[in-house]
Amino acid sequence: ADFFRMTYGPTGPFNAKPFEGSRSWAGARPELRLIAYDANGVAAHLGLLRRFIKIGAIDQLVGELGLYGVRPDLEGLGIGHSVHAMLPVLRELAVPFAFGTVRPALQKHIERFGRYGPVTILSGIRVSSTLPEARLDKPPTRIDDALVIVLPIGRSISDWPAGTVIDRNGP
Repeated sequence: ADFFRMTYGPTGPFNAKPFEGSRSWAGARPELRLIAYDANGVAAHLGLLRRFIKIGAIDQLVGELGLYGVRPDLEGLGIGHSVHAMLPVLRELAVPFAFGTVRPALQKHIERFGRYGPVTILSGIRVSSTLPEARLDKPPTRIDDALVIVLPIGRSISDWPAGTVIDRNGP
């Protein structure tokens, strides 16, 4: 939780809010985590959750990657490429695709992953997510215009369903 508050806080106080106290997930709790440590504690983190997302009328199984972060003092050192350490786990879990979303400001950062394996960045796709906690003052879902990241694991990227809206079927 401290790592996420420190890593996400500089991008805006709202981004650190889900990690108040000892909570180390923002919506759905990850099924697996990749955590890198050094002498100063947690250096990087990536979470994985198998789920079905709906693209148009298609329910698609994915390994959703999220809760990605690198400690600010280590940014720019290539640690982000450790995401590829998760690929054998994704293959073992037999998911056809890894899926994630990022802010458009991270596009160049994500494009660098392409040097280490096939990564497809999709823009112009709206992603609908259920809010993790019901609130009377907000609608039950939110719509993000984030960049969608797809890594083919067990199938070709040509098998990725077409559509302009993805329903994440949960937080």
